[in-house]
Amino acid sequence: MHRFVKTPGRLLGILVLGVMMILAQAPANAQSLNELRASGAVGEAYDGFARARDPGVNGKVEAINAQRRAIYQQRAAAQGVSLGQVGRVYAQQIFTQAPPGTWFLGESGSWTRK
Repeated sequence: MHRFVKTPGRLLGILVLGVMMILAQAPANAQSLNELRASGAVGEAYDGFARARDPGVNGKVEAINAQRRAIYQQRAAAQGVSLGQVGRVYAQQIFTQAPPGTWFLGESGSWTRK
């Protein structure tokens, strides 16, 4: 756990790469994650996972989160930390990179817009 705390810059770089890999893996015929965010159908949460704000996109959100979970689990095992800790680091990066207008779910359960 201490290694995770002592090397946040290195871990953040690895996490950014992982987020970019997730975004690049979207099928060509599916709406992109940014399009779904812009429409308000998908939001991001404090734990690094996407949330469906429109029930019609539940399947897409589940697929996005499955990819994220796999990456988070790999990072957590490599760093000796919990999946939740990795997810929170990703959440910070996702917030930074998300376009304006993206909805974010806070730990309190309230939605805010970037």
